[in-house]
Amino acid sequence: MVASYPRILPRLLLAGALIGLAGCSERQGHDIVSQLGEGKPSELFQTSVDRMATLAMRDNLQSLYLLMNKLYLRNPNQWKLSGYLDATTAERQIRVAIEQRKPLPQLGNRRDLAALSYALDPDFRGDRVGAFIYAIGSMLITAHGGRSEFYMTDTLDPLFINNAARNIEKATWMLSQRQDANGVLLLFSNEISEQGSNLSFAVEFGKIVARLDLLAELLDERYRRIGLNYAQSLLLMNFLPVQ
Repeated sequence: MVASYPRILPRLLLAGALIGLAGCSERQGHDIVSQLGEGKPSELFQTSVDRMATLAMRDNLQSLYLLMNKLYLRNPNQWKLSGYLDATTAERQIRVAIEQRKPLPQLGNRRDLAALSYALDPDFRGDRVGAFIYAIGSMLITAHGGRSEFYMTDTLDPLFINNAARNIEKATWMLSQRQDANGVLLLFSNEISEQGSNLSFAVEFGKIVARLDLLAELLDERYRRIGLNYAQSLLLMNFLPVQ
């Protein structure tokens, strides 16, 4: 009996390992099923880059809406110029206009860059907060091909997304510098004074720019690799894979 232990022990260890692997596989399978259950069926038609672009757009719009709320708090006279009953209603209507690609009455038919230039014009007399946020939101969606969710059949141009990031940098600088005829800032945002500093606007705009830059870089590398792989196949006289 004692002599058989050396032969039994490896079998016991192997059995234990197999039971452990079976448990891990079961947990992994459960995790995968759980993750699939939490997602939307439409995600099956998204590549990893499509999914990232969709999430980045969602987060960028949320950052923009947070900035709108903060700008209304810093400039409480602005929402009254929008024609809405209160700031909450103004914010809701501007969100709808951005996401449903509707024109903003005070901007006429202006969108994107035309709307942004108009919103930052000292002669503009409407709700400058709403116009500014709407202009950036519409520019973001335009730069992404007019969509806020992306799938395999969609094409995103990294140049346009990069340009949108640069436009936001310029717009935020103009926001902090432009003044009316009396030398008063068009909108109050960041503040650095003896009483304290508030750079939260710059931080939130910086998050939007960072997401755009990362997405543009990923898209550029994605398309560069497609072209590079094709060039390599020509150089090596290889047929392109079909599966």
